[in-house]
Amino acid sequence: MSATTLVIGNYRYSSWSLRAWIALRMAGIDFVVERIALYQPDSKARILKHSAAGTVPILKHGGLVLSESLAICEYAAELAPQARLWPADRDTRALARSVATEMHGGFPAVRQTLPMNFGRTSKRTPALGDDARAQVARIESLWTGCRQRSGREGPFLFGHFTVADAMYAPVVSRFHTYCVRLAPGAQAYADAIWKLPAMKEWGAEAAREPGGASADALLE
Repeated sequence: MSATTLVIGNYRYSSWSLRAWIALRMAGIDFVVERIALYQPDSKARILKHSAAGTVPILKHGGLVLSESLAICEYAAELAPQARLWPADRDTRALARSVATEMHGGFPAVRQTLPMNFGRTSKRTPALGDDARAQVARIESLWTGCRQRSGREGPFLFGHFTVADAMYAPVVSRFHTYCVRLAPGAQAYADAIWKLPAMKEWGAEAAREPGGASADALLE
């Protein structure tokens, strides 16, 4: 396999980077990471050197350049079919794709109210508005529904780890950071994601990064 590079943002703050990174890691694909610190004067210029899309993550594999998290996850599934990043059953695979794309395009109030700050723990749970509460409830419903339907093989949404789990890994981090209380079934799923060695690896890298005062202020 040609050399593979994943360009990411901060481990602490870049939720989209985590999605692509954990899919590649769980697929057993060898890759190197190039990290570009976000929110710096030269961040955009540095990203644009890799992709005209101007966003992270960016996957570089041979002559291919991909700049969307879900597209990178799809590519990882094709590079490593033995990893089963999508369920084998057609209907279950369609459901997994639906769940993954709902995360890709949805839950804006959760993103705004609970910004990712990986590995940090809030002193309080922020007040959630009606939209955020409804979106948290929808996420819990998705998690428990998938587990009830397809979770017999293991602790993840469709039993074994899939792209759908990669898409929700940063949400698990957000709920952990802000101590969001979940129903038992949803909490059991969140715990399974949080305990993954890959999540611990990402967290160790996040811990090595300098903290941003503005972001940490949200946790006070």
